[in-house]
Amino acid sequence: MLQRIGPSTLELVQGDITRQDTDAIVNAANSSLMGGGGVDGAIHRAGGPAILEECQRIRSRQGSLATGRAVITTGGRLKARHVIHTVGPVWRGGGEGEPELLASCYRCSLELAWQHELTSVAFPSISTGIYGHPVNLAAPVALQTVTRSLVEQPQRVTLVRFVLFDRETFSAYMDALADDMPTLVGAD
Repeated sequence: MLQRIGPSTLELVQGDITRQDTDAIVNAANSSLMGGGGVDGAIHRAGGPAILEECQRIRSRQGSLATGRAVITTGGRLKARHVIHTVGPVWRGGGEGEPELLASCYRCSLELAWQHELTSVAFPSISTGIYGHPVNLAAPVALQTVTRSLVEQPQRVTLVRFVLFDRETFSAYMDALADDMPTLVGAD
């Protein structure tokens, strides 16, 4: 599914984020930056030791990565040249600032892409795995935040691809896109 947002394209696909050939893929990392399960573990395994080595250097400089923030490393052996690591919020029922922190993950990731002059970025569905954020609540936050960023910063990133691992997540994003897109596109 493709949607034009000004000069940029927003794309939804079902697949494996480690196989994307975008300038960067986004890692739903944990605060230690040392790899883990789910998307984080898959990216570290596929990208090889160069990613972990850079994460270790970042961690030694600044410590743990705060929720909602992002850092960038090499892509190692991935097709993507870079990995943007961001820490999503753990779902605690929605009253602990989870939507705002989740939006910050997407904004900070795109800001890093802009700073590094990257034109294409692939995102997973951040925080909807082990961190427990309901995908039907996370998808609108993700899509609204990315769309708003593309409208506010036209021509910076020309492709944002959401790579959604399973059918349920893909369907939730499709539903959110259908529900919100007329409002979002009208913002430009």
